[in-house]
Amino acid sequence: MEREYPKRKSSTHPDRVGKRRRYKRLLFKNGDMNITQCSVKDRRRRYLADIFTTLIDSKWTYAVLLFVAVFLVNCLIWLLVAFSRQDTIPEKADSARCVYGVSSFITAFQFSLETQHTIGYGTPRTANSFCQRSVVGVLIQAFMTGFIFSKLTLPGKRAGAIMFSREALVTKRDDQMVLLIRVGDMRRSQLMEASIKGTLVRKRITRENEILPLEQFRVDFGASTGRDRLFLPFPAIVEHRIDEKSPFWDISADDLQHEQFELVVALAGVAESTGSTAEARTSYLPSEIRWGYNFERLVTYQKENGRYQIDFNKFNSTRPTPLFPRMSARQMAGLCEANLRLFDAPASAGSRISAIDETQTVNPEEMDTHL
Repeated sequence: MEREYPKRKSSTHPDRVGKRRRYKRLLFKNGDMNITQCSVKDRRRRYLADIFTTLIDSKWTYAVLLFVAVFLVNCLIWLLVAFSRQDTIPEKADSARCVYGVSSFITAFQFSLETQHTIGYGTPRTANSFCQRSVVGVLIQAFMTGFIFSKLTLPGKRAGAIMFSREALVTKRDDQMVLLIRVGDMRRSQLMEASIKGTLVRKRITRENEILPLEQFRVDFGASTGRDRLFLPFPAIVEHRIDEKSPFWDISADDLQHEQFELVVALAGVAESTGSTAEARTSYLPSEIRWGYNFERLVTYQKENGRYQIDFNKFNSTRPTPLFPRMSARQMAGLCEANLRLFDAPASAGSRISAIDETQTVNPEEMDTHL
């Protein structure tokens, strides 16, 4: 059953002529989400339940301040231990001390640092064999090392080298209207198993008059034929065929001036150098879709050195498509079908006459009469 897409008002509607409504985007061009959450029940408890992921997602400033606070609190704990056990009293016997030589915050910090980094206590400071400070310090260091490594190897860092064209283009390929997007990777290390997918987000009104403000429609970039799988040592142009299953089937060039939707595009792959999965995202508003344009060629062969050269200055360069109509894909398909019926009509009539002549039988008596 063919999926029903939301009906749109005509581009000549009196309320919409000459007006261009501003559509605020859900996803910024750099891939960051323009979404805020509120009234989430037990948000803090859920965040603290997975403290490692919370720290990974936090900013470097907050994470560093947190670890500095942990070290300082750790030093204060041992200072409190020394004061509570009265280890700071000089007259106390050394055999009864838990911490030796700690009498202030500075000496507690030195003791904490010397124990954690195993750099020696000097003379005469030493630690009782029953103190667990070194164990706590090792745990803090191990956690911090894992955090820094995970933070530095976040997939989003690798995705920052992936480029999307500033605009999406609508043109014609192989007698089929298509939507084109150019993608590229600036790094020399390959992005393995790279694939691209798209989603159109727009408002839809159901038959029961229910308003769905952010309905999602799939935009196929060739998943059924494998054309969504990309090899990115050089920039590639991905295409979405605008057919009956496409959400752009009824959209014309004039409709883009009044439409309110957002095309979200995501490219995912495995980084060759780290083996981690990376995903880069961007989005296109109707104002960022150019009708009747194609991309300029940016790959040239250099005869001097026998290598291919990629000019990224032309990454967003476009050229107009000659004589490209401004009608929608549905209108173009209907026009082509009408032309085919028009040209097939005389041929069909002639074939019917030939068939009648071939099936007619001649009476011999009538033949003699004519002779």
